[in-house]
Amino acid sequence: MSYELKSATALAGEPCSYAGSKLLVRGPARDLTEPYLAFIGGTEVFGRFVEVPFVAEAEAQLGQTCVNLGSVNAGVDSFLSDDALLGIAHGAETTVLQVLGAQNISNGYYKVHPRRNDRFLCAHAPLRELYPEIDFTEYHFNKHLLGALRSCCKTRYETVRDHLQSTWIDRMGELIAEIEGNVALLWVQYDLDQQSLFGHEPALVDRPMVDSLRAQVDGVIEIPVHTAREAADIEGMFYGQMDLASAQRMIGPKEHQRIAAELVRYFQNS
Repeated sequence: MSYELKSATALAGEPCSYAGSKLLVRGPARDLTEPYLAFIGGTEVFGRFVEVPFVAEAEAQLGQTCVNLGSVNAGVDSFLSDDALLGIAHGAETTVLQVLGAQNISNGYYKVHPRRNDRFLCAHAPLRELYPEIDFTEYHFNKHLLGALRSCCKTRYETVRDHLQSTWIDRMGELIAEIEGNVALLWVQYDLDQQSLFGHEPALVDRPMVDSLRAQVDGVIEIPVHTAREAADIEGMFYGQMDLASAQRMIGPKEHQRIAAELVRYFQNS
């Protein structure tokens, strides 16, 4: 297990995995024999550096089991390829599905790691032809790759970006269909610093993209939040000596509580 995951979760014990799944999610493993709500998502749902993520806080307030299937750096493909977690989501009374970034999906231009979707594996022929001057072996993460593409040629980058966004709509729709149950989208949005490639999370996702999915779900829970740095919310977070910068870019305990309150309001009114 990587140091990154250990430092991110030392406060809550090791991550867990459910039978048949290769994806590490937020522990502890929950009893699935009683009615439950399922939460699928990436680092924010997992609650990296936070002792009580919003999933656990919502469970306490709702009085109903909430199964946290959030995984650090997971994307849409992480869950589409995991039949075990799809089965857990299918068995939930409702699945809350995070609106995940569009950069972390395999597509016609490049392939990502099947579980750690933030990791770039290889360029496909169309991308090599579009950018013959780039040595793709130098890149290991999608955001780093996309930053290089944009710096090299903004016009060609926009071709890749548009393809990613179109692919994201199709892939998110596929994931919603695979869950085969009641689904609510959780759109947690926050701005990043000016040096960031995309400026906001989830990356490369805009309102028309989310709106295109509304007919397939029961609702969209839209929650603008602030990073721990912006909200002065770093106190109460747990991180290793080398993780301060990463923690500051995450959402802190107060924002997790605010997300939980919005989730509780949604379920009480639905």
